Amino acid sequence: MTRRTDWPGNASEGMDAEDSGSPAPSRAGKGLPPQDPGEQARAICLRLLTGTARTRKQLADALAKRGIPDDVSDEVLSRFEEVGLIDDAAFADAWVESRHHGRGLARRALARELRNKGVAPTLIEDAMGRLDSDQEEERARELVARKLRSTRGLERDRRLRRLAGMLARKGYAEGMALRVVRRALEEEGEAADDDLGYDPL
Repeated sequence: MTRRTDWPGNASEGMDAEDSGSPAPSRAGKGLPPQDPGEQARAICLRLLTGTARTRKQLADALAKRGIPDDVSDEVLSRFEEVGLIDDAAFADAWVESRHHGRGLARRALARELRNKGVAPTLIEDAMGRLDSDQEEERARELVARKLRSTRGLERDRRLRRLAGMLARKGYAEGMALRVVRRALEEEGEAADDDLGYDPL
């Protein structure tokens, strides 16, 4: 499937005029019949997609909470996928790019977040392919360099634990975290002790 490069854009693009993002204004007060579940589902999805991309699972959960029948939900969500308003693959790619560069999260943490948002394992694997171990290690070094100053004055062991623990919480493997922190401390002139017994927690 060809991915849209402009999403999330105008959420009403590619939809019929009746699919506006605004909820139907007091239909009962105008003597109109109640809004049917399909119209409700489209309006809910359009509102949720305005300004922020979401996965199919996130939208399905939102529709279920509002009492939209499953068959109606599936039909509406499939239509949104057809016109490009839902694209879990593009969502995963954008999430990895944003969270890795913005918050410094490693592949393990990113994959966990995408799983929680209902992205399929194959799409997560594809998105993780955007990062390799060299990129991860470079980002880990940047994170450590940013925090290094705040640990000065502490004993080396406490510095190592604090900095490596910070990387562990962002999803970096223990081996990489220790390697990056040790190198940073050595470059500052700290003695390279044997850091056996390290516990990132």
